[in-house]
Amino acid sequence: MGRFSISISTLLKRIKEVRRILEKRKFDALILFSPIRIFYLTGYTVIPTERPIAFILPVADEPALFVPRLEEDHSKFRVPFIKRRFVYFEYPGVKHPMKVFAEALREMNLDDKNVASDAPGYPGIMGYKGPKLTDVLPSIKITLAPEIIDDMRLIKSEEELNLIRESAKWTNLAHRLLQEYTAPGLIETEVAIRASYEASVAMIKALGPEYDPGASLPARAGFRGQIGAYSAYPHMLGGSMIIKKGDVLVTGAGAKVGGYSAELERTMIIGKPTEKQAKYFNIMVKAQRASLDAFKPGIKASEVNKAAFKVFKEEGVPMEYVLHRVGHGIGLEGHEPPWIEDGDETILKPGMVFSCEPGIYIPGFAGFRHSDTVFITEDGVEIVTYYPRDLEDLIIPT
Repeated sequence: MGRFSISISTLLKRIKEVRRILEKRKFDALILFSPIRIFYLTGYTVIPTERPIAFILPVADEPALFVPRLEEDHSKFRVPFIKRRFVYFEYPGVKHPMKVFAEALREMNLDDKNVASDAPGYPGIMGYKGPKLTDVLPSIKITLAPEIIDDMRLIKSEEELNLIRESAKWTNLAHRLLQEYTAPGLIETEVAIRASYEASVAMIKALGPEYDPGASLPARAGFRGQIGAYSAYPHMLGGSMIIKKGDVLVTGAGAKVGGYSAELERTMIIGKPTEKQAKYFNIMVKAQRASLDAFKPGIKASEVNKAAFKVFKEEGVPMEYVLHRVGHGIGLEGHEPPWIEDGDETILKPGMVFSCEPGIYIPGFAGFRHSDTVFITEDGVEIVTYYPRDLEDLIIPT
């Protein structure tokens, strides 16, 4: 592990902190089934399938990974500092993997202990079916406590923040290439693939052999089908739309570094904007600026949301054109708590990371949304995505 991933010393500190929490709450161990939570504590990157994977962290014994045979050597390569492994051959198996897991817990003398877990058993993905932990170990005492890890993830360390800062640089490049290659008559996919490919190759070459991309295209940019009238659908799925003169385009870009990614989105317009396009574009930018200015430590997440909605109200934007909150937490996942929304009273603290993306969506016409990545600091905010936001910078010439 190098400077483009979480260090082993940080992972060991996290494990130590989890053990402190377990001891304080009178638990003997923690069991994790979530790949994201396992990654957070161990750095183990895995492709989740129907084959159960788990991490077992006792308070007073060495941790262990529970993996299928095809992941055994890979897990040793990824996380050599985790020495103990319990391995089963396949799913569904002659003996179900959860029964093998029960035997592992017996071997670790945890079968009748007070154990925290992030789920009752392995989740039902890709057709997986299996018993709960308590079904295979009736004597174990399970308390669901996913918050043990999730609460730790709310505040990012300087190491995590640096990975997101690095991501923001390559996110910016991916989007710059996307804008450069966008032109009328092109299919959205050909523009997105070209920009993503070139940014990814540049990123891999620049960061060097210690960078583990974790994906064939670690830097990415595209439109997700938010083109023309379809830009009014915030989560449109596309791939075959042809870009035309007069279209409003809502973009998205990101880059994975050590499992973390910044978020960057912009609204671009093909050719000279109409009066209506310019009007709603500028209102959206004004609402985003109000939200960016509102971010600071010590306030409620809901207050940032209210700042943008105040602008929408003052500018006369019908509320049926506003389809979502201002933002969400970002880290190992694209969406994670806290939420920048009226119903979230979380107090913002230094080290929290958010998207800021108020949007306007007019059915049959267009959508308008910028998104930037924001760090809460001791005395304000750091906006780590720095792509131009003004209309004149985001017009595609024809």
